[in-house]
Amino acid sequence: MKLTFWLSLFVVFYTFMGYGILLYLIIKLRRLIKGKRATVTPLNNLLPQCTLVVAAYNEEHFIAEKIKNCLELKYPQGKLKFLIITDGSTDKTVEIVRRYPQIQLLHQDTRAGKIAAVHRAMEFVDTEIVVFTDANTFLNPDAIINICRHYTDETVGAVAGEKRVHIDENADASAAGEGFYWKYESALKKWDSELYSVVGAAGELFSVRRSLYRDVEPDTVLDDFMISMLIALQGYRIVYEPQAYALETASENVTEELKRKIRIAAGGIQSILRLKSLFNPFRYPVLSFQYISHRVLRWTVTPFLLILVFVLNVLLALRPEDIFFKVILVGEVFFYVLALTGFIMEKRQIRIKVLFIPYYFCVMNYAVLMGIIRFFTKKQSAMWEKAQRKQ
Repeated sequence: MKLTFWLSLFVVFYTFMGYGILLYLIIKLRRLIKGKRATVTPLNNLLPQCTLVVAAYNEEHFIAEKIKNCLELKYPQGKLKFLIITDGSTDKTVEIVRRYPQIQLLHQDTRAGKIAAVHRAMEFVDTEIVVFTDANTFLNPDAIINICRHYTDETVGAVAGEKRVHIDENADASAAGEGFYWKYESALKKWDSELYSVVGAAGELFSVRRSLYRDVEPDTVLDDFMISMLIALQGYRIVYEPQAYALETASENVTEELKRKIRIAAGGIQSILRLKSLFNPFRYPVLSFQYISHRVLRWTVTPFLLILVFVLNVLLALRPEDIFFKVILVGEVFFYVLALTGFIMEKRQIRIKVLFIPYYFCVMNYAVLMGIIRFFTKKQSAMWEKAQRKQ
């Protein structure tokens, strides 16, 4: 029982903290031996032709500002195209896009889901590089330049931008937790990229070489993750570029954030089943290590191990001679009491920042459990109603 407890606790710690510590140490060692990876800064005339693709569904509240943001992006004259695809929109999104002749609009009345829209859009992309971004996110002016400069390196097949969550001083647990989570994720991605490759890209902002793009299956839930990982499977690196970022507001509340996290968790299980070759460390030695450490453990066993650790801790603490396990149990109970208090305070709209992290941590792991159940009960569709964001 003790052995199972310690092994389970180690996996939990490694998943959320240990991998980050190990990765940091490996990067430090790599820099001592090989130096830091150089960033190429090509001249404007060497930057490739690029198409910015935005898949929008009922985005009338954001689309005008999104277009304004796109048209203000810095890039060599004549080398950047804009394409917005709006399958099934029933609001004023299409009407608004048609006001801008600089934007190529692809619209059909039937809604087939985001990935079907992306597949259709790719038929019209004839540039060397394609950049994907969400309709409700806003890019920094140099984002496309900072992304495309990496493609002078022939080993790079995709570039992932950074997701930044706008947090105001009155942020609730959902917003503050999400913001903290993405700051930590960004650090891991920087180190992953420097070691070898980022493990997948987020749809808020990422790009690929057009020649390496492969259609994913139409029922794919995490299309951005799968598109980028299929490029990694071809032997190319996914680079992380924090100087190209997409800014978005946090989820409207914890319920909306939970909806998003459950979908991601269901899609994570689907992705793991479709990327089985990545479990072969002989074929992908570094990428397999990164993939299992950064993604697989979070999306599979760790939430169950959290429950197992608590149950085993209770059983071990009942033994009179195991004082040490009583101390650990007190720490566990205290952590979950903080999370529960955070839940209660959130319901009463009382903001206590020290409670945000344990509360959000529990919400994340609960979402993984629900996502696994949803996937295996076949209740997760590739089409979904997006989580509501703060205006």
